[in-house]
Amino acid sequence: SKREIKMRKLDSTKVRPLKSEQLLHIEDHDFALRPGFGGSPIPVGIDVQVESIDSISEVDMDFTMTLYLRHYWKDERLSFRSNKNKSMTFDGRLIKKIWVPDVFFVHSKRSFIHDTTVENIMLRVYPDGNVLFSLRITVSAMCFMDFSRFPLDTQNCSLELESYAYNEDDLMLYWKHGNKSLSTDEQISLSQFFIEEFSASSGLAFYSSTGWYNRLFINFALRRHIFFFVLQSYFPAMLMVMLSWVSFWIDRRAVPARVSLGITTVLTMSTIMTGVSASMPQVSYIKAVDVYLWISFLFVFLSVIEYAAVNYLTTIEERKQLKKRGKASGMYSMDAVQAMAFDGCYHDTDEDMDLSPFPEPCEENETRTSQTNISNADTPRLKRKRSLKGNVGRIILQNNHVIDTYSRIIFPSVYIVFNFFYWGLYI
Repeated sequence: SKREIKMRKLDSTKVRPLKSEQLLHIEDHDFALRPGFGGSPIPVGIDVQVESIDSISEVDMDFTMTLYLRHYWKDERLSFRSNKNKSMTFDGRLIKKIWVPDVFFVHSKRSFIHDTTVENIMLRVYPDGNVLFSLRITVSAMCFMDFSRFPLDTQNCSLELESYAYNEDDLMLYWKHGNKSLSTDEQISLSQFFIEEFSASSGLAFYSSTGWYNRLFINFALRRHIFFFVLQSYFPAMLMVMLSWVSFWIDRRAVPARVSLGITTVLTMSTIMTGVSASMPQVSYIKAVDVYLWISFLFVFLSVIEYAAVNYLTTIEERKQLKKRGKASGMYSMDAVQAMAFDGCYHDTDEDMDLSPFPEPCEENETRTSQTNISNADTPRLKRKRSLKGNVGRIILQNNHVIDTYSRIIFPSVYIVFNFFYWGLYI
């Protein structure tokens, strides 16, 4: 009856839906060719929303970024009739049946389209043939880093987009909304870096075999947080240098205390330097942290050398004092082992030790005759020079403890000046 026919028309579930291929006339066109094939290049607009910067690797010199990549172009072959002028939205299943731009990431190492729960692909077609194609992608790309100022450095990285097959004669790649085509999530943060800026730019790339291509750049500057490295590298190095100065206040005769302190600080500085180098790429130039750690290591090493000089001069002074006492008393209370420690000669018996108030050093005995002959031929000028050197040497020998006194002032002062110039130069 007429009433039953009318009810069937109102029931939309009984009407057979139109296929998207039939609505867009996909079977009537060859989508292996770009839109406007043979004519002017097709303009393809790009805009990007950066969702997150997942990681920055200094060792691999790369970064990982998750972003929404959107393409805009017009393909009149996809135009359709619409009374309400509304667009149609499709998922990734239609992508393989139409033409889409072949944009790829230059210098990328790894990239993938998210596929949970389905592929994160969206295609929106407007009645006049305008197309919006959106992807959610995670890409890892190279970043050419300069570590000469590490860890007080700022790294400039870029993600580059380009068409793989179509050069500038077939496809014109551009930023859809100019500088506003690049947007970022306000919650983007990194553990070691502070994001200073994001910017979009464009240029051309030339390949000798295929020609010129339009290339788009996503530029961002990363400034490293210094506080982590202050706690892990700089502050321990400062403490080790200051700890090595403690030996200047320890008595010069306390050999075990000063030697063990010097060796401990040297080994600790070596450990700090090894730990910093292990987390960095093996570059062929000097980094800022290397300068600081090596200078700090030099200060620690010089504090050990300083005590070696003090100990040596103290030994010589005590040897001369023992000689004077021996000449005054005419006898010695040393055995052969103690005598050898002072003059460097081996004594077989105690009689050998009693031949003189104190035995002359071996080398001095061997060269006594030659020195006497030379001294007789010296001119007055040479005598004055030797007298001056002798007086200076005598003052140093008699007051070798003054070296520690001067070291307490010189070492901290020079280290403070070094820190002043270092932080002023790199910050």
